[in-house]
Amino acid sequence: MDAVTAAKKPTTRPRKTTAPKPEPVKCRTCKGSGEVSRTVRVGRKQRPVGQQTGLCLACLGSGEATD
Repeated sequence: MDAVTAAKKPTTRPRKTTAPKPEPVKCRTCKGSGEVSRTVRVGRKQRPVGQQTGLCLACLGSGEATD
């Protein structure tokens, strides 16, 4: 190596540009909340008395769609 090529060596590295991460797709079943509601029925005539929330089984509570 001679002195001329050693002097032309760059001192800084070029910056790496990263693309922004895409936003995750929301689950269709729970609409991204991670919880689903089901009607609770009681009695012999099975009348509805309220709703109970539970974990979404499609996304396992994360709110993100799985493929």
